[in-house]
Amino acid sequence: MAELCTVTLGGKGSSFSSSTISAVAASLAHVRIDTSALDRLSASSSSATPSLKHTIAIPSFLSLSETRAFLLVLLNKLLLTSSSSIRADLLFLISESLNSNPNTFRFENLQVTEDELLVLNNASSALLGVSAILDHQSAALTSFSDVAAALSCEASKADVTAFNLMDSGDGHTSKEEVGVASDMRVLLNGSKLVGKEKIGSVAKVPKIHGTLREQVKLVHLKMRVELNSGFKLAEIQAGSDGTEQSVSTVLLSLAAALRELGECSFLRAKNNLLSISSDDLKSSIGEMFGKECPTDASLGSGFNAALGLVFEKDYVRFAHEVNVLLGSVWKIVAWELVTAFAVLEGTELNEKFQGVQGNAENSKADKKKKKVILGKGTSLILPLIKDALQSKREAAVQKSGLETMVGNFLLFLDSAEPEFNGFLLKVKDIVESNESRRLPKIPKGTRDFAKEQMTIRKKAFSIIEQVFERHGATALDTPVFELRETLMGKYGEDSKLIYDLADQGGELCSLRYDLTVPFARFMAMNGLTSLKRYQIAKVYRRDNPSKGRYREFYQCDFDIAGPSEKMAPDFEVVRVLTELLDELDVGEYEIKLNHRKLLDGMMQICGVPPEKFRTICSSIDKLDKQSFEQIRKEMVEEKGLTAETADRIETYVKERGSPLALLSKLKQEGSAFLEDAGSADALNDLEVLFKALDKSKCIDKVVFDLSLARGLDYYTGVIYEAVFKGGAQVGSIAAGGRYDNLIGMFGSKQVPAVGVSLGIERVFAIMEQQQKDQNQVPRPNKTEVLVSILGNDLTLAAELAGELWDAGVKAEFLVNKRRQKHFDFAKESRIPWMVIVGEQEIKEGVVQLKNLEASNDVTIPRDQFAEQVRSRLNP
Repeated sequence: MAELCTVTLGGKGSSFSSSTISAVAASLAHVRIDTSALDRLSASSSSATPSLKHTIAIPSFLSLSETRAFLLVLLNKLLLTSSSSIRADLLFLISESLNSNPNTFRFENLQVTEDELLVLNNASSALLGVSAILDHQSAALTSFSDVAAALSCEASKADVTAFNLMDSGDGHTSKEEVGVASDMRVLLNGSKLVGKEKIGSVAKVPKIHGTLREQVKLVHLKMRVELNSGFKLAEIQAGSDGTEQSVSTVLLSLAAALRELGECSFLRAKNNLLSISSDDLKSSIGEMFGKECPTDASLGSGFNAALGLVFEKDYVRFAHEVNVLLGSVWKIVAWELVTAFAVLEGTELNEKFQGVQGNAENSKADKKKKKVILGKGTSLILPLIKDALQSKREAAVQKSGLETMVGNFLLFLDSAEPEFNGFLLKVKDIVESNESRRLPKIPKGTRDFAKEQMTIRKKAFSIIEQVFERHGATALDTPVFELRETLMGKYGEDSKLIYDLADQGGELCSLRYDLTVPFARFMAMNGLTSLKRYQIAKVYRRDNPSKGRYREFYQCDFDIAGPSEKMAPDFEVVRVLTELLDELDVGEYEIKLNHRKLLDGMMQICGVPPEKFRTICSSIDKLDKQSFEQIRKEMVEEKGLTAETADRIETYVKERGSPLALLSKLKQEGSAFLEDAGSADALNDLEVLFKALDKSKCIDKVVFDLSLARGLDYYTGVIYEAVFKGGAQVGSIAAGGRYDNLIGMFGSKQVPAVGVSLGIERVFAIMEQQQKDQNQVPRPNKTEVLVSILGNDLTLAAELAGELWDAGVKAEFLVNKRRQKHFDFAKESRIPWMVIVGEQEIKEGVVQLKNLEASNDVTIPRDQFAEQVRSRLNP
């Protein structure tokens, strides 16, 4: 037997823990009272005279370990209680009884003081003692159950895509669920057995095991406080201090989590049994499983029994029943591990135990199984189990057989066994040591562009630049971060999405939210009054990512600033937008268009107070994502609008249709819009714009939509938004409008401006989806020729490739003796031509030029090869 450790109570600054209590409860530790505590008690209680007789009532239903835990907590509570009537003699009596390790405890007719009696009669000690065991054991169960589930995944060849769960960082995923999924990936990393069978009890592992982890943490936090709190005698005299109720509340949630985990583990264990290849082995273990493993039905009845005791406020018995339930769940998880082991080690078990003879086919199948590759974690855990079983087998020389092996296995998996605690520590080391080997990840809302995606991106950027430059725009670049004061107050409610940078001493900076405000700052700072510019750069938003929505993404902006003919820049910007989307070939789209002054007129007509114009527009802007009923509720309940006003707004925002037709309707005699000067001006502006778009043959892409209410505060005139109408739902793909006052906010001159911003990331998503739908694989490189040296002469490769590069030919080289290696590389990279040089070609002073697409080749002189290659590439 291992040497007992010593637990010291009452020391200065000492902390009492559930693991300490569990060690004493399992008779694995002696109890010692700190001498300083004894000296203090002896000095303060020298005049205390015990005048009362008392018998410590130990509930008969408590197990021996629970009783020991109860007495240890009681001993500590006596030490923590501030009273001059707590005597050292009583503490010695309890501690010596614990150290003598009897099978039963009796404390009858004790002579006690009044204060001692108050502490001894308080039922919380028994409840806390049992709860401490639950705390310690359930924490061990979280690791134990993960190991069993991981081995079951391999035993049943389960699909483990449920373990791909990642923390989105937006608060919508459980931290513990993500933790379970992460640990399972570590255990199963590299396994060749998983990934085939859809099994519900495996898919539930992150949620079920994650919920248990959450409840275990709550119990642990509660116990850490309660175990180190002394009894307040005044509160005890007044009645319950609420400890029993608060502790029982967290234990009830733990009991529910235990039940769910046990039921899930039971299903995996049954599934493992079905996966045992040897019929005889399956029958033998199945018979033992049926006799000894608790059932899922027994878990239900155990939980219901515990639940009834809570209603009866029998809290100590309730904690005991939860502990019994934990014991049943532990046995089920142990059997899950046994059955998984039987599947993975079936051949070895057949060979070891003569009582189980598989047929030749089963033996062959099992031998094949031995060759499969387990996960990096499970492949380390399985030998630990086998070593432990071997030790048990050697210790029981007299006995052998499958039943003895299973018995030894279950004995090893007993939480009271010191070897098992060592096993769990090694499991923890395995998981943690693999932490450093986990693949790194990028922040949510960002993405990497691999070679295929970069091909699409470069193509898109090329088209965009051509369109911008076709209209006479010049390129501009600005810093990725700006002074915070430059950005704040320009985006309305969206200002909360700006990324602020840490103060580096002197300047408060933020990452740019868009490219328009930096452009306005540039214009004002340099005193410019006219500029047609484009900019393609990354912007940043502290948003919740979704499909096609990122926190770091490219914007492609086109802006025209300066005085001009009425609506001329507005027309050109909308025209540029149609050209962009047509030439990028993103599919069907529409450009929703409205006017900011028309919106303000609508607000006034409907009776919206002027100070609420912008906030109500922000609500209306959500109509593409929410129903009007939801928007109405927001406007009335959150923003203080009257119901009548909200109903009037509804009649207007439903107006949507062909630009010229709807414009004609809104300009009819008697229209409320004509009575407002601002909205009347807006209708006149739109008439000019729509006629220009009509003559330019792009008005069919535009929809006049009164519900469009771009939320940015700086728009003053026309506003528009392009939306994709195809299957890839990515929301808005471009937007913009007129902003006549923005540049003036940074300087003394007001410079009118209008622009559009294309959200290229969403365009990428559409283009990528289109290529997938058409089974197209973009060629990631532009290499025209592969120089293939059949040997190991790098200098020859350098010479030939150098000549091609000097001639402006896009070329790569490969030096390898294996001919097939060169053809495989060319095929994979989709390189159309090869220059092949082997020993024969070197001797003859020639090279072999092969056209892979046409499957023909020609021999050309070495001294002419660069010129001839170039001529064939550019005939």
